[in-house]
Amino acid sequence: MNLEQTRFNMIEQQIRPWEVLDQSVLDLLFEVKREEFLPASSRAFAFVDMEIPLGHGEVLLAPKLEARIVQELRLEATDRVLEIGTGCGYMTALMAKRAAFVESVEIVPELARFGARNLADHGIANVKLHEGNGARGWTGGPFDAIVLTGSTPILAPQFFSLLKPGGRLFAVLGDAPVMKATLFTSAGKGKLASHELFETCVPPLRDAPEPRRFVF
Repeated sequence: MNLEQTRFNMIEQQIRPWEVLDQSVLDLLFEVKREEFLPASSRAFAFVDMEIPLGHGEVLLAPKLEARIVQELRLEATDRVLEIGTGCGYMTALMAKRAAFVESVEIVPELARFGARNLADHGIANVKLHEGNGARGWTGGPFDAIVLTGSTPILAPQFFSLLKPGGRLFAVLGDAPVMKATLFTSAGKGKLASHELFETCVPPLRDAPEPRRFVF
């Protein structure tokens, strides 16, 4: 397999048609080698338009969704980022290449270690990894950007208090089969703007908060 040709095809045939037109984001996908973050048994699928199993019931998101998230967050070189769901560390690496610092939280101990090894192997040092449950919020901040890499039926309100004025939060909200990728922007003093970007369906974060359900 010609890896670079296959990578080029992925970008041109999957990612660019999904309205990822920021050239700096597209260039980043050439720089950070997606296949090198996957378990050896899954590397053959690195460029396929699909979620890739990472083990322990978790997946790496489809390439076009990863790229779209990075584009929508509009990361700057001075930004501090919070990521909920480290997984294999690939999205972490993409954001770390664009931002000043990334804090990332992973609930599965084995994946936390796997992601840490991948980031270390690629010399990415502007990241702090935490093992824990971030689906209902986290501590620290304030952050310029927050991203949840799994879906959640409702968003824990604590996340909004972690955003700086002008900060952006990306989350996939709702229940299968239809969820909405949504970008929230903080205007300060508790004011938020939200923009629904597209419909999708991705696996939920573990222990994500649930709304009260009506029971007959």
